[in-house]
Amino acid sequence: MVKPLGPVCNLDCAYCFYLSKERLLETDSKWRMSDEVLEKFIRQYIEGQNYKEVVFSWQGGEPTLLGLDFFRKVVELEKKYAPSWVRCENDLQTNGTLLDDEWCAFLAENNFVVGLSLDGPKELHDHYRVYKDGRGTFDDVFRAAGLLSKHKVRFATLSCVNRITGQHPLEVYRFLRDEVGPERMQFIPIVEPKIFRETAPQRWPDFLVPDMDEPRARPGRPESVVEDWCVDPDDYGDFLIAVFDEWRKNDIGRHFVTFFESAVAQWMGHISPLCIFGPICGKGVAIEHDGSVYSCDHYVYPEYRLGSIHDEPIDRMVLSERQEAFGYAKDSSLPGQCRRCDYLFACAGECPKNRFIRTPEGERGLNYLCSGLKRYFRHIDPHVQKIIRDMGHEPVEGVV
Repeated sequence: MVKPLGPVCNLDCAYCFYLSKERLLETDSKWRMSDEVLEKFIRQYIEGQNYKEVVFSWQGGEPTLLGLDFFRKVVELEKKYAPSWVRCENDLQTNGTLLDDEWCAFLAENNFVVGLSLDGPKELHDHYRVYKDGRGTFDDVFRAAGLLSKHKVRFATLSCVNRITGQHPLEVYRFLRDEVGPERMQFIPIVEPKIFRETAPQRWPDFLVPDMDEPRARPGRPESVVEDWCVDPDDYGDFLIAVFDEWRKNDIGRHFVTFFESAVAQWMGHISPLCIFGPICGKGVAIEHDGSVYSCDHYVYPEYRLGSIHDEPIDRMVLSERQEAFGYAKDSSLPGQCRRCDYLFACAGECPKNRFIRTPEGERGLNYLCSGLKRYFRHIDPHVQKIIRDMGHEPVEGVV
């Protein structure tokens, strides 16, 4: 995952976990990936692959602030370094506010897949997603969705399920389905402890790790350890359940939701294509604008810096003992409550960055979203089994 402009963005979304990196990361360079770093990264990344398809993921901050010429150079460098038998693919995560016809024509011509950040209809989207001056961004983002459709750019919506949107699942889903029309939808839970700006995951002090049933483990309370804009765990479970039921009754095979596709794969015995539900992590490293490499997009803190592409190749950092230990820690750090759970195969403890709750037995490492996720998995279980049987397959025995 490439952060070619670091945390720089033209928006000031209340729940953004990356804007604070501008204060946290020490850098002697401007917040812009130089031509030297860009070329070195593309060359190393292609050389480190052994498959016919190489996927580049461009994120931010807001990467479109770099301008079209930057991404024209990206395409040129990919052609320069990719062997004839290798196909380079690109995906771009954007807030969409800077997209115009020229941008969309370029994205279509070069087969970029776009992730468009859109939280729902105007009154929900604009609650947290605002410009620096406080103006809502919905009108510009909705316009961008229309331009992407006009130019036939493949795009998915990335919708953040926060304290507000988490209470309006069908309003969000039906709006995206009926008025936006993305290729697929992603629903990302917004979860951050109040100390996330300066404290890295797994570095939380003991006194800030609440029990799962404590008021401190819920948003919107003065004593809460999480930000007020975080989704409530049970609201998140109810959100997924409501959207799943709507999708199951009306939209299977017509509209695609990544979480539900993942569930079908897992109930068939496959590993989730989503890192949060995979048994290990550590493959999704992040590279910053200055060439620094970090263990994960959500672990861009000094403690998780693996090195720099100026000093050693990316593949050596990704395959290092340190990064391997980071990846396997996802499984080895699971508390007993997770290991005994019927839905461990589907959840895998979710993302480690969210594991800052204590179990009733006093063990650290329980996921903040546990109660909602368990409710969701229990609800979808019989329906996913039926979907699989309707496909002519059998669910894997003993998955629950």
